[in-house]
Amino acid sequence: MFNGVFTALITPFHRDGSIDWEGLKKLVKKQIDHGISGLVPVGTTGESPTLSHEENLQVVEWVIKAAEGKVPVIAGTGSNCTAEAIRMTQKAKELGATASLQVAPYYNKPNQEGLYRHFVSIADQVDMPLVVYNIKGRSGINIQTDTLMRMAQHPNVVAVKEASGDLSQMMDVIGQRPEGFSVLSGDDNLTVPLTLMGGNGMISVVSNIIPQIMEEMVQAALAGDISKAREFHYKLMPLFKAMSLDTNPIPVKAAMAELGYCEGSYRLPLCAPSDEIQQKIRQVLKDYKLL
Repeated sequence: MFNGVFTALITPFHRDGSIDWEGLKKLVKKQIDHGISGLVPVGTTGESPTLSHEENLQVVEWVIKAAEGKVPVIAGTGSNCTAEAIRMTQKAKELGATASLQVAPYYNKPNQEGLYRHFVSIADQVDMPLVVYNIKGRSGINIQTDTLMRMAQHPNVVAVKEASGDLSQMMDVIGQRPEGFSVLSGDDNLTVPLTLMGGNGMISVVSNIIPQIMEEMVQAALAGDISKAREFHYKLMPLFKAMSLDTNPIPVKAAMAELGYCEGSYRLPLCAPSDEIQQKIRQVLKDYKLL
């Protein structure tokens, strides 16, 4: 169902910490004009932990309206409280979201049965496509392949954003998935290997900056053009690495501020990168002739 590049949108803030709605609209327009496959508002890159539930849904609604039905919108509505995830996902559906992105419950670290029941409960209660988000580094728990395959039997569980960083696990998922189930990379630097192994693309941080180029890279991989995909991959590695110089989304937001798409403001506990990291980000952008 989901193929290509889906941008994990940043949420632009004004200096006072309020959401820059016009800036968000500008970002959506940039993405669509440059051929992105879809948009993912209010994920980790969108600083969801510091948005209120009301703001979360407002951002989803704003992105849906700005997209004007031109691309699918996968709304970040996950929670470590199953009841809250259900409520937020139902609201997103009412607003017109195409699908929901559901992160593995963080901090409370359920066992595999608890993970299964969490995701299936959401899928049972809200009749819309659900993308499971597996990111052990942030949630503290890995969704094992057997558990994910149990979830994938549910008709509403249609994809996984795989950010475990474990290529062996990703290959197991691709090899065992049911027909029609999409496997999307959650790491920009693993997208080409994952896609060439049979994956469907990515939910990307770097595509905030270069949506068209990221699409070209993934489309080459999807078409089986190994040489072209590999060329893109190695050419973009310095940019991928630069976006990991600090905690996501600090580097990408700093880069987008350099490019004039936002003010470079964060909500605590996130804050601006050090001067040294800012300079490295600026230099990478210059190296790619983006500045």
